[in-house]
Amino acid sequence: MAPTSMAMDNFSLKQKNKLRKPIVEKMRRDRINSSIEQLKRLLEKEFHKQQPNVKLEKADILEMAVSYLQQQKEQPQSIPVEHLQQDYNQGYSWCVKEALQFLGHHPTSGETHKQLLNHLKVPQNNLAFSYPSDQKKATVSSAPAKIWRPW
Repeated sequence: MAPTSMAMDNFSLKQKNKLRKPIVEKMRRDRINSSIEQLKRLLEKEFHKQQPNVKLEKADILEMAVSYLQQQKEQPQSIPVEHLQQDYNQGYSWCVKEALQFLGHHPTSGETHKQLLNHLKVPQNNLAFSYPSDQKKATVSSAPAKIWRPW
């Protein structure tokens, strides 16, 4: 039976850490197992292509995930420039609409309104995408998600 919080007050810091270590270790293993299961579900189709009807061990899942990601890295996904431009224009229009709504609810100096409206009249065509040499496709990448740590 685990000691209660009142009984924990009587323990030294070293004893408390010794009691806490198995709990933290179990949480760490649970996170690892959960992430491996998520990988397995996300890449299930790929796994069955390579080894159908085989029970995968955790190491197999990790190796196959690494292999799959390396293949994806070698063949970057491309999005047509026209689609990116359309998305940019829609976003720009939405921002202009929001700015005008804000200005309508929060009156400030007329000069500020004029400067902002003049700036927003012409869409800014500075897309922050890298264009390949054939000018037909642009490559878009996403940043990795931050990993949770208990410390």
